[in-house]
Amino acid sequence: MSASGAFFVLIHGGWHNHSAWDKVTSILKANGFAALTLDLPGAGVNAIVPVSLRRSPFDAAAFEAERSPVAGVTQTQRTQAVVALVKQAASLSDGKVILVGHSAGGMTISAVAEQVPELLRAVVYVAGFMVPNGMPLLGMLQHETMSSAQSLGLFVGDSVAIGATRINPGSTDEAYRSLLKASFYGDVSESDFVQTVSQLHCDESNAVALAPSEITAERFGRVPRHYIRTTQDRAVPLIGQDHMIATVDFVIGGKTITHTLESSHSPFLSQPANLSKILIGIGVQSVAKHSAEAP
Repeated sequence: MSASGAFFVLIHGGWHNHSAWDKVTSILKANGFAALTLDLPGAGVNAIVPVSLRRSPFDAAAFEAERSPVAGVTQTQRTQAVVALVKQAASLSDGKVILVGHSAGGMTISAVAEQVPELLRAVVYVAGFMVPNGMPLLGMLQHETMSSAQSLGLFVGDSVAIGATRINPGSTDEAYRSLLKASFYGDVSESDFVQTVSQLHCDESNAVALAPSEITAERFGRVPRHYIRTTQDRAVPLIGQDHMIATVDFVIGGKTITHTLESSHSPFLSQPANLSKILIGIGVQSVAKHSAEAP
């Protein structure tokens, strides 16, 4: 059990894996909080490398046309994997968990909050996709508030034919790598950038991107929600973040508690101490509230 009484479950974003949270989980644990992470279905150890990437020399045309081996991965699979982890964490704590999601991981934490609100102290979106009922991630990506997102320029091939949104993290093209850094890691050190990019997988399933959000005021709306805004974000622009906050607050009711970091899309790498400070504050607050409400 966490010494503090609060337990964090942290969910990575698109093309990343559980290691994105390593710096943050280290700080949380040093401050008496327990934390669990995982590789979502289709990500990290669960990703499958396209055949074209294993061939030498690299054939860009083949890579841009090959059907994704993870095209069949669904949002339901990801939701179920995180529900199982939340249940594990809840069994090790006082029965409630703080669920954190970065970027596309926001879609998963929303779905989990809808399924098991009774197991959650709070949900926390870190530049995350927090979208209203009925909207898929792709729908938000196409919204006008996302038009300045530089990350859109990273996508290669025909996503419909591929069955996934594909990037090329192994590219040696300097212009592409510069765009990758600017999109996700603008304030991240070069060494952290190189290490992180070496661990990215290339495909995010369209089945996930097209799955509509299914959140209701009766279930999702019961869970206190926080949003950590990243002001220098070039993947999920701040105007898009604020649009999602305002829209969900209007549709679901209640108020999302906001926090702000002057960071890029990846504060878990560039500002782990500042990000952890916010998470710890949420943890302390939730423990205090739980203690006050206990009979």
